[in-house]
Amino acid sequence: MKKILTAVAMVAALAISGCGDSSDTSTPAAGASSASGVSGNLTVLAAASLTESFNKIGKDFETANPNVKVTFSYGGSSGLAQQITSGAPADVFASASPATMKTVTDAGDANGEATVFVKNQLVVAVTKGNPKGIRTLADLTEPGLKVALCAEQVPCGAAARKALAAANVKVTPVTLEQDVKAALSKVKLGEVDAALVYRTDAKAATADVDGIEFPESSGAINDYPIVTLKSAPNPSAAAAFVAYVQSGPALDVLVEAGFQKP
Repeated sequence: MKKILTAVAMVAALAISGCGDSSDTSTPAAGASSASGVSGNLTVLAAASLTESFNKIGKDFETANPNVKVTFSYGGSSGLAQQITSGAPADVFASASPATMKTVTDAGDANGEATVFVKNQLVVAVTKGNPKGIRTLADLTEPGLKVALCAEQVPCGAAARKALAAANVKVTPVTLEQDVKAALSKVKLGEVDAALVYRTDAKAATADVDGIEFPESSGAINDYPIVTLKSAPNPSAAAAFVAYVQSGPALDVLVEAGFQKP
C-alpha cells in the first residue's frame, strides 16, 4: 500500500511539473509576438528623389511598429546636410550621394558609418509624347530648346554634369533647381522642354512626362547612403528604421520605383 501511495504522489508531482513547463513556454512566445519595443516620434531627412518610395516604406514601418510615428522632410541632399550640421533635430539622414553624406560624417554628426542602400540613374525627362523629338544628350543643345538642370551642389546636378562631360555636350540651362523634384516640375508645367532627372522621378510622373534613356548615364550613377544621426532624439527607432530600409520588403518597394540594388 505504501508503494502505491508513493507512485501516485510521483505521478501527481510530474503532472504539476508538466503544467508549469507548459505555462513557462507560452509566456515568452506571447512576448515574442508583441511590438518590437521601439516607440515615439521618428524624424527622417531624405533626398527628394526618395519621396514616393519612403512614404510607402514609412507606412509599412509604422504598421510593423505601431508605437512609432515617422515624419519625413524631403529636399536637396546638400541643403539637408547643411541643416544637420547646423543642429537641426533629426534621427536619420538618407542622401542621394556619398559627397553630401560626407558633409555630415566629416562634421561628426553621423552615428557610425553610412550604408549604401540603393543606386539611381539619370534620364532626360520630356513633355509627354516627346514633342521635341529628343533622343540623345546632344539634342539638348538644339537652338530654342529650354532645359532645366539641378544646381551643381545637388547630387542630381553633379551627376548631370558628369554625364554631359562624358558625352562632350555643353548645355546652357534656363534654370538651375535645388532638388530633382523642382527640375521635374518645370517639365510638368511646360516651363521647359526637358530636364535631367533621376529615372525614379520620371517613372513616378509617367502621367505627365516621358523618360528618355541615354548611355552616358551609366557613368554617372549615384549611390544613396543612409545613416542614423549622432544627436538623434530617438536612437532606437532610428536604428530600427535604417535596418528596415535595408530589408527585403523595403528593397522591393525601392526597386519597383526604379532604384537599383546596391
